Amino acid sequence: MHTMLGILFALLWSSAAIATKFGLHSTTPLALATIRLLLAGSLLFVYIYLVKKTYRWPRLHEWKPLIILGVLNTTIYLGAIFWALKSISAGLFNLFVTVNPFIVALLSCIWLKRQVTLKEWLGMIIAGIGLIIATWPSLSTSEATISGLIILGIGMLAMAVGSVYFKKVKLDLPNIVINTWQVIIGGVLLVPITYTLESETYFLHIDNYLLGSLSWLVLIISIATMLLWFYLLKQDAVKANNWLFLTPIFGYLLAAIFLNEAITIFDITATFFVLTGLLLSGNITVSSKQMKTVKADG
Repeated sequence: MHTMLGILFALLWSSAAIATKFGLHSTTPLALATIRLLLAGSLLFVYIYLVKKTYRWPRLHEWKPLIILGVLNTTIYLGAIFWALKSISAGLFNLFVTVNPFIVALLSCIWLKRQVTLKEWLGMIIAGIGLIIATWPSLSTSEATISGLIILGIGMLAMAVGSVYFKKVKLDLPNIVINTWQVIIGGVLLVPITYTLESETYFLHIDNYLLGSLSWLVLIISIATMLLWFYLLKQDAVKANNWLFLTPIFGYLLAAIFLNEAITIFDITATFFVLTGLLLSGNITVSSKQMKTVKADG
């Protein structure tokens, strides 16, 4: 069950880049991120407090961790990666995604006293090698700025810290309530940042590209996928972040389907390395009973 949910998360998370590509036909990056977050937060708020009416409001002592999560997982992470992509290639961005599980593992050792096994370290290293193979063609010709690399690194660090912090604080709130306030807080704080950085380049065209992109980013990514992400984090923060290794692989497949991008031998080789790394680290486990079922179905 955990394996299926992890794969589903990776597939949905990787689809965000495809939806964003379509949305950028109609507006600027940070504006798209801000609109997405405010819409998602509003829908979640209406659902939990006006429709369901069964969820309580956060207590006074719970606002601090909610604000911290909103700043780390939403404002800094999304703001940084959207802004950094103006000066960083997509291939280099995919490589940076592999840094996140390593940071989470290190922070978990220090902060949560969680022992990361040798198999988990080896698995992450092998998966990381796979993504280097996948992104090498882009890396060999990519151009990047020092400021872009720093901003992207800040974004990845924020997400890793947010993941470990969420595990540590153990908020006594349903995942949907945590996600609601994280999205609302993060979106509101992103408004002045967007205005400052994109005031001269801002544009907005309400068309099918924008509506389709926002529908997917809001309903599927910001709401459904984030709820799944919180569930996986509650099980194990390190293993949850390891599923990020699959997102670039699914990204190549989705890009081939929706953007007509070719899948190369580098992508196929990388897939082998990533799946091997996940198997070794324990994220993918196949029992003898499951194997018999697979053989019977085949």
